[in-house]
Amino acid sequence: MNQDLLTIASDIVSKARAAGADEADVYLASGVESTVTIRQGEVERLFEAGSRGATIRVIKDKRTAVCTTSDLTPSAVDEIVRTAIDLARISEPDEFAGLPDKDDLATDMGAQLQLYDERIEALTVDDMKDIVLRAEQAAFDFDARVTNSEGAEFGADRGELVLANSLGFAGGFPYTIASFSVSVIADETDGKKQSDYWFSVERMFHRLEAPEEVGRRAAARVVRKLGGRKVPTCEVPVVWDPTMTAGLLGIVAGAASGEALFKRSTFLAELEGQPALSPLVTIVDDPTLPGQIGSRPFDGEGVRTRRNVIVAGGVFERFLFDSYYARRTGRRTTGNASRMGDAIGVGGGNRIWQAGVSDPSEIVASVDNGLYLTDLMGFGVNQTTGDFSRGAAGIWIEHGALAYPVVEVNVSGNLKQMLLDIDAVGSDLQWLGGGAAPTIRMSKLTVSGL
Repeated sequence: MNQDLLTIASDIVSKARAAGADEADVYLASGVESTVTIRQGEVERLFEAGSRGATIRVIKDKRTAVCTTSDLTPSAVDEIVRTAIDLARISEPDEFAGLPDKDDLATDMGAQLQLYDERIEALTVDDMKDIVLRAEQAAFDFDARVTNSEGAEFGADRGELVLANSLGFAGGFPYTIASFSVSVIADETDGKKQSDYWFSVERMFHRLEAPEEVGRRAAARVVRKLGGRKVPTCEVPVVWDPTMTAGLLGIVAGAASGEALFKRSTFLAELEGQPALSPLVTIVDDPTLPGQIGSRPFDGEGVRTRRNVIVAGGVFERFLFDSYYARRTGRRTTGNASRMGDAIGVGGGNRIWQAGVSDPSEIVASVDNGLYLTDLMGFGVNQTTGDFSRGAAGIWIEHGALAYPVVEVNVSGNLKQMLLDIDAVGSDLQWLGGGAAPTIRMSKLTVSGL
């Protein structure tokens, strides 16, 4: 950990207190981002940028102000602290404003979490270029119908995050993240085009998928779309590809936010402690897993992170809170404060829809007539009522086999019933960035087509 950053953050907190703040915290991020983009074997873009900035929060007489700065010189820091104090004085008071309880703060900075990899720090432009060139070429080699590329990109981020507050907390950690993706285009017989992609993202370089595998998966995903048909409106079983389950996981996790509970904008509001999902479903939020994208030793307020079970065997166990919405609802923080720019809210770590025992191929084989869902489009989800209606595409299942691609359909239902209708959970847990999900099957869902 760069001690200079810790010193800067702690000094800013001291200045805020000396200027009249009752409470203060500083979130400081310093990092470098490198990107290489190629298309059809040629480099299109090379980019590298460094950044360093601080978000300063001050609380005076229960009035809060947040300011950000990228200038950390002493004179600039003095000015931003004065500005924050002045803004706090004219802000509306909020009795729930404040730092978290001191007893909730982290004491372990998570050295065991494996958030930094020297191999990513040492990557050269040639290393990154070689990876995406191999990935794109593998996509072209997979099938002659893959005729064009929307590009392949490699990104490497490395830096440090530091948080200090007036309760005496000061901590930080270095981090790395590497990712690359390939997006390709295939030709329909009528001249129309289809596109799809695949990616890999990890904190540790050695855990990235092989470039050739990413390219082949991108090509396989686009080729399976060719020759798509429409289907009549019907109510049938729907098998969700792991990437689709991951999207559903995000919806459930969003509905489990303490902010949504306070605003009564969640369909889970009255279901805490009750069987709200299929008994086959268990969902956890776990920022303590070594080497994962969503792992961290403390949350956006310095609270120690922990494994939180959201759903256990279908029972909705708990909402997730930062300290503010915990106070507003008479709860206690679950270590789920997120920090994005000047915004502090409820977020998550690694969200995991735990794997089941069913072989995914057997899940498909059990469906006589239904949809294997591979794409969802649009934003037709009402988190308050649970109403769900989105554009979709996939592969039709006939007599237990994937038969032909399906396009221009809509899947609809209500999440309260949809989540209860899950009657199979696959054993194929797939990590997708900061989350993981398996194949699932819903016994029935309306597919609107012709």
